[in-house]
Amino acid sequence: MPQQRVMDKSAPQSRPLLLLGFGGLLLLLAFTGLNAVSVLRKIETRNESIRRDYVERNRIVEQLRSDLFLSGTYVRDLLLEPDPALADVHRKELETARPRIQSMIAAYSRLLRGEERSPFLEFSRAVQAYFDSLRPALQWDVNQRRTLGYAFMKNSLLPRRMVIVQLADQIGAFNEKQMESGNQKVRELFASFRRSLILLLVLALVCGILLAGVSIQRVVRLERLSAARFQEIVQARSALRELSARLLEIQETERRSLSRELHDEVGQSLSALLLAIGNVAAMISSESDAEARAQLQDIRRLAEKTVAVVRDMSLLLRPSMLDDLGLLPALEWQARETSRTNNIRVDVRAESISEDLPDEHKTCIYRVVQEALRNVTRHAKAKSVEIRLAQNEGLRLTIRDDGQGFEPDRQKGVGLLGMQERVTHLQGSFHIESEPGKGTRLEVALPLSALTAKA
Repeated sequence: MPQQRVMDKSAPQSRPLLLLGFGGLLLLLAFTGLNAVSVLRKIETRNESIRRDYVERNRIVEQLRSDLFLSGTYVRDLLLEPDPALADVHRKELETARPRIQSMIAAYSRLLRGEERSPFLEFSRAVQAYFDSLRPALQWDVNQRRTLGYAFMKNSLLPRRMVIVQLADQIGAFNEKQMESGNQKVRELFASFRRSLILLLVLALVCGILLAGVSIQRVVRLERLSAARFQEIVQARSALRELSARLLEIQETERRSLSRELHDEVGQSLSALLLAIGNVAAMISSESDAEARAQLQDIRRLAEKTVAVVRDMSLLLRPSMLDDLGLLPALEWQARETSRTNNIRVDVRAESISEDLPDEHKTCIYRVVQEALRNVTRHAKAKSVEIRLAQNEGLRLTIRDDGQGFEPDRQKGVGLLGMQERVTHLQGSFHIESEPGKGTRLEVALPLSALTAKA
C-alpha cells in the first residue's frame, strides 16, 4: 500500500515534467528544422540573385566589347572605302551601333553598386568622346578619307578604342570582384548557419540527454514499483489459491460429515420409525380400526419417502461408495442416477484405474463429472453423454455430449470456474471445446506421483 501511494503521487508530478520536456524538445527540433529550411532558402535565393546579376553584367560587358570592336571596324571600312555608296552603308552601320551601345551603357548603369560607379562613368565619358571624335570623319569625302584616314586611325581611333577596351576590362574585373564579394557573403551566411545549427543541435542533444536521464530514472522507478506490485499480486494469487484449496477441503469435509450424519443418524432414526410403524400396524387388527390403520399406512409412506430423500441428499453431498468402493463405482452410480431422473443416456468407460488413487484426485474427478452432468441436464439439451477415464502417467478424463453447445469464451459460468479451480489446484490442465450446435467436449488431465501411476 505505501508503494501504491508513492506511485500514485509521483505519477501526477512527473507527468507534466515529462510532457514539458518532450514538448520543449520537439519544439526545439521543429525550430531547428524550420530555421534550417529558411536559411537554406535564403542562401539559395541569394546565390541565384548573385548568379543572375553576374550573368547579366557579363553579358552586357561582352556585348559592349563586341559592339565597340564592330564600331571600330565600321570606321575603318568607312575610311578605307573608295566607293561612296558602300561608304554610306558603313556610316549607317556605325550610326546603328552607337544607340545600341548607349542602351547597353544605360542598362549596365542600373546595375551599378558602390565603387563601380567611378570607373563606369569614366568608361561612359570615354565612349562618348570616342563617338564625338568620329563625327568629323563621318563627313569626309573620298579624297579626305584617302588623305587623312590613316593618320586619323593611327592617332585617334585606335588609341581611344584601346582606352575604351581597357576600361571595359576594368568593368569586367569589377564584375568578377562583385561576384566574389557575393560569394563571400554566401560563405559567411553558410558559416553563420553552420554555427547556429551546431548550437541548436548541441542544445537539443543536451536537452535530449537530460530528458532521457529523467525518463530512464522514471522508467526504472516504475519498473521497480511494478515489480513490487506484481510480486504482491503473485503472492495474493497464491494466497487465494491456498484459500480456495482450503475452502474446497473444508467443503468436502463438511459434506462428508453431513452425509454421514444424514446416513447414520437421520437415516437410522427414520428406519427405526418405519419399524415402529410396522409394529404398531401389526398390533391393530383390520377389523377393529380401519381408519387408524389407513393413517398408519400414510405415515409409513411419508416416512419411506423421507428416507429416500435423506438417502439422495446424503449421496449427493458425498456418496459413501466414493470412500468405501472407489472412484469408478461412484461414477457409475452418478451416471445411473442421471439417466434415471433425466432420460439421458450416460456411458461410463474406464481403463486401468488404480484403487489407490489419492483422495483429493478421486474427489476432483467425481466433482468435475458431477458438475458436468448437472450442466448437461440443465443447459445442453443432450440425449447422450460419454465419460472416458484413463490412467497412465496421470489421470485423463474426457466428457463429451451431443447437446446444443455454447461459446466457452463468453459463457463461462460459476460451475466451469469451480471445476477449473479444482483441477488447477492439483496442477492439472482443464480444456473445454464447444460450438453452438456441435456439442461440448471437456478434457481434464491430473498428474500423479510415480508410485501411484505405477500402481
